[in-house]
Amino acid sequence: MVPFTVTVLGNGSAVPTSFQKPSSQLITYGSKRFMVDCGEGTQMQMITYKTGHRHIDHIFISHLHGDHFFGLIGFLNTLHLYGRKQPLHIYAVKELEKVIELQLEVSNSKLSYPLLFHFLGAGFRETLYEDKNIEVFHFPLNHRITTYGFIFREKQGERKLNKSFVERFHPSIEQMHAVKSGHDFITKAGETIANKEITIDPAPPRSYAYCSDTAYFEEAIPFIKNVNLLYHEATFDNSQQLLAKEKFHSTASQAAMIAVKANAGKLLLGHYSARFKERKHLLEEAREIFPDTNLSVEGESYEV
Repeated sequence: MVPFTVTVLGNGSAVPTSFQKPSSQLITYGSKRFMVDCGEGTQMQMITYKTGHRHIDHIFISHLHGDHFFGLIGFLNTLHLYGRKQPLHIYAVKELEKVIELQLEVSNSKLSYPLLFHFLGAGFRETLYEDKNIEVFHFPLNHRITTYGFIFREKQGERKLNKSFVERFHPSIEQMHAVKSGHDFITKAGETIANKEITIDPAPPRSYAYCSDTAYFEEAIPFIKNVNLLYHEATFDNSQQLLAKEKFHSTASQAAMIAVKANAGKLLLGHYSARFKERKHLLEEAREIFPDTNLSVEGESYEV
């Protein structure tokens, strides 16, 4: 099975602390790597955790609060200093292009590689990114400014051939590809053998959803239904529900309720308030509602 993991580089909220960094993640699928958000200090976290910067060609920015993108211009400049040549794709609201262009202009900088922007905000059922194995979509969240979540979905793999079928009929490479794609097999004698009799179901496709800053928002559920792993912000605890509503953030319990209603496989909490150096109570509050919950830890990688 192709490795499909999420590495948490930063899981803190807006106020900087000595024990957590602003939001950023690396999603790895095989040799492909995608960055989601790029808060201040992201590239330093990459150095700390030895993730490297190679094979990152696509960056997804959820919204334009500083703790989710203030590290971007530094990372872009570092790629330039390394002599990058291949294009880098950024998916964000259109205002981010103006911000980056201004930063490059006032510093009299010209990147060594093409920077390609893709604007968010429409076509939620259309793919932002797609290759033969995985596709990425975005969906709306409910925060103080325009904010989006992202979902990474593995495509359905090919069917697997029964060993006995191969040994008996010795199909050609072309025939094997056709059968894996779902076609029936026709023998030299003209007999048709149903595909389901000579193949095995592939593993169910996996999916990961990233819900960055948002108030409790059930409208996101149709987009993230049945995901294997859900990352959801948990800025506040149960004693701060009114504050969470006022600030357009979520409590750990509300994150768990979204996970239940979305029928998620596992829940990963993050975007912790600077108030909480100790977060055990957040985990306990969430697990009362959704038992398969864990606290995200910076530097850790999680299987989807």
